[in-house]
Amino acid sequence: MYQVPMPLDRDGTLVRLRFTLVALVTVCCPLVAFLFCILWSLLFHFKETTATHCGDRKSYNWKQRLFIINFISFFTALAVYFRHNMYCEAGVYTIFAILEYTVVLTNMAFHMTAWWDFGNKELLITSQPEEKRF
Repeated sequence: MYQVPMPLDRDGTLVRLRFTLVALVTVCCPLVAFLFCILWSLLFHFKETTATHCGDRKSYNWKQRLFIINFISFFTALAVYFRHNMYCEAGVYTIFAILEYTVVLTNMAFHMTAWWDFGNKELLITSQPEEKRF
């Protein structure tokens, strides 16, 4: 049997990655895409991307407030988490947990504003009345 020699590697592994690095990159991909979309819309199509077509400013105002609270809570939680890991101070992880819940609840509330956007719409799922053979 012919073996292909691997340079500087004795166990045959071509690429060795740390799991934490892979997890960090995987988690950051949607965040980077989200920030790219925001930056792109701000630079090129601000009026079109921020316009509400339903005519209800209530939903838009709540979305702005919830986004700001979510954004601030997320990055504050990130700073508090690293402070906890570096100094291990009493009560810092509790602050992190409260901020983490704030991020989750504001995210849920942000998506619940769709009730104002689509409250008067109906979704009807049907199929054609035809003979079905299973």
